[in-house]
Amino acid sequence: MNVKAPNFLTALLFILSIFIIIVSCNKNQEEKKFTKTIGVSLLTRGHIFYRDLEEGLKLEAQKNNYELIITSADWDLGKQISQIEDFISRKVDAIIVCPVDSKGIGSGIGEANKAGIPVFTADISAEEGNVVAHIASDNVQGGKLAGEYIAKLLNEKGEIAIINQPAITSVLDRVLGFKEAISNYPEIKIVADVNGQGVRDRSLQAATDILQAHPNIKGIFGINDDSALGALDAVQQYKKNSIVIVGYDATPPAVDAILKGTPLKADVIQYPKKIGETTINEIKNYFEGKQVPKVVPVQVGIVDRETLEKDKAN
Repeated sequence: MNVKAPNFLTALLFILSIFIIIVSCNKNQEEKKFTKTIGVSLLTRGHIFYRDLEEGLKLEAQKNNYELIITSADWDLGKQISQIEDFISRKVDAIIVCPVDSKGIGSGIGEANKAGIPVFTADISAEEGNVVAHIASDNVQGGKLAGEYIAKLLNEKGEIAIINQPAITSVLDRVLGFKEAISNYPEIKIVADVNGQGVRDRSLQAATDILQAHPNIKGIFGINDDSALGALDAVQQYKKNSIVIVGYDATPPAVDAILKGTPLKADVIQYPKKIGETTINEIKNYFEGKQVPKVVPVQVGIVDRETLEKDKAN
């Protein structure tokens, strides 16, 4: 028994040493877990686009050991400015904002500027305040794709309308691109441009007003899928299924409507996860002292029933 005691003590000491090393490594890893903290104020979590964007932010932040403090403004400008003020008080290293109001957010961004905290905008740009970089879909190009597609569906002639949301800069870009594309077709006339506020029920009412005022309408462009689906509701209620609708976002409900052969014929598709990932990458570049472009466009595309069915088959 006594002969074996030193071996037992040696083994015990060895096990204790390994335990101390493991605890020390875990402690160091815990201390190194987050190298930077970034505050995020989303426009909403009620839209799948922003949930996907949030996922992209989280995935890329995790790769870089960044801590994200993610909040949602829920379409409330005052709430969003309060969120930015909270980020400032917590002394975050950077702030990402998806503005509720492109102009109104300027005061909140200005406060972050005074505190020396870099601000980045994602999806929706800000008209005021100093923003390091704006990362978003190429919305002008997306609008052009929608315009070209609707022109093709209408054989380059007829009256059309836009369900708009002019308080949002990304929407302004979409409409700009759409109108640029339509300007190439002299026999297509935009007879109505109505604010649906980006939500389905308001867009339903806006589309209803359009259908009543312009009974010969042939096509509608919805600046997002809630707008397009609201227009679809109105068209189906009025049994005007020959009217063609093109939307923007390619959310599951819109994709389902396209696949079912409804008047919603196509959708501009965005890649919100890519926007989230790219935003974190640009912040990383900024932290590393690299030059960051003021505007970073992310590609868009367009999908219709044919392309969606082909994707499903593959």
